[in-house]
Amino acid sequence: MNSLWGIDLGGTKIEGAVLKDSSSTETVCRLRIPTEADRGYEHIVSRVAELVSMMENEVGAKAERIGIGTPGSADPGSGRMKNCNTTALNGRPLPTDLKAALGKEVIVANDANCFALAEAQLGAGRGADVVFGVIMGTGVGGGIVVHGRVLNGAQGIAGEWGHNVLEPNGQKCYCGKTGCVETVLAGPWLERHYEHLSGKRKPLKEIVDSARQRSDAHAAATLDRLCSKFGEAISVVVNILDPDVVILGGGVGNIDELYSDGVKSLEKWVFNSELRTRVVRPILGDSAGVFGAAHLCLISKLRR
Repeated sequence: MNSLWGIDLGGTKIEGAVLKDSSSTETVCRLRIPTEADRGYEHIVSRVAELVSMMENEVGAKAERIGIGTPGSADPGSGRMKNCNTTALNGRPLPTDLKAALGKEVIVANDANCFALAEAQLGAGRGADVVFGVIMGTGVGGGIVVHGRVLNGAQGIAGEWGHNVLEPNGQKCYCGKTGCVETVLAGPWLERHYEHLSGKRKPLKEIVDSARQRSDAHAAATLDRLCSKFGEAISVVVNILDPDVVILGGGVGNIDELYSDGVKSLEKWVFNSELRTRVVRPILGDSAGVFGAAHLCLISKLRR
């Protein structure tokens, strides 16, 4: 059986899917259960094991190996989790514990890497040699796929452009630095910037709508800043990585102006006379995380 098994471990839900094969988005099985993260680390591990058992019962077969996308990454040196917004996972040897709980090979990667891998193999980056997948939502992250392989890196932080410094005199980031890309481009920070200008709080969608209607100068300034700073920030990635395609995921990545004004800003900052990197929307929607996790199994097979 050439099916690929994947788990997307989120803060509120755990989703599992079995893909028919490596070239298909057709699922043999797709299930979701609540994470119940408030009940602690051991309970999260047991919930993953419970879901895998449900999947195996539905498919009528046992998984040989399972790819698992996580909200954070496993440190290559210690094997312990870090940078997880599901904080119960931080500092814990999740890959080792999942392998023991499931009794099979486990391949773990962060959710941004899974997004990038799915879009590279099955989605908007299909056929490209170098893909940079971006998550722009409540935070800013990214994943790199080269010739179908996820780049993890010596520290396990490859693709983390959200914590490059963009504004040295900017806002303090939770990571300890000041003026990170995340403090400029993430949704909550865009809302804070609008509030600083206007004295009012508004959801990002309302800010963008007001900017488009030209009914609010502060909203227009916030949207203009997003597009301008996006180009400046992503140019650092393009200059170093020179990807064929950049795919924008997450809620902020849905904003149309990024694909016009944001790309114009990137053209000004990139170290070339013209921009050949395509900036595109994802096409897999909320399937990207679990599909990318499943494709981690293929990478494991290729390494054997």
